[in-house]
Amino acid sequence: MALIRWEPARELQTLQQEMNRLFGAAFDSGAVGNGEIPRRWIPAMDLVEEEAHFILRADLPGVEEDSINVELQDNVLTISGEREPEHRVQDGGYQLIERARGAFSRSLTLPEGIDPESIQASFNNGLLEVRVPKPEERKPRRVAINVGDKPPVIDSRS
Repeated sequence: MALIRWEPARELQTLQQEMNRLFGAAFDSGAVGNGEIPRRWIPAMDLVEEEAHFILRADLPGVEEDSINVELQDNVLTISGEREPEHRVQDGGYQLIERARGAFSRSLTLPEGIDPESIQASFNNGLLEVRVPKPEERKPRRVAINVGDKPPVIDSRS
């Protein structure tokens, strides 16, 4: 009788790979064939708040500048675009395509009062940077009160 060594870490890894495959097949789109693994692509983004701006940086490697859209509508900033496939068909060999491709869209809700004309975007070496000036803070305005026929009293502290 042969003894088989039990390796719980390997079994957990196998279970995790199968779960990833199961959920990946349920949620990802794309054709499977010729070694292609379908993947949804969601670019990584950072949002930094500075004193006068919000700065959004998105990693978009392999995306052409003309396929990127930056829009602001109803205080929602949306970045969308598409990364085209780069692979070519080879005769007599296998290919493995793991890098995700296709359309993407990310949206962030910004505070009210942002001027869409003041938003600036730049794209360099696969990094998109969007600078959104913060809206001006609305300050309370003191209203003068008329009493009878006396001129309104305006408090100089305002």
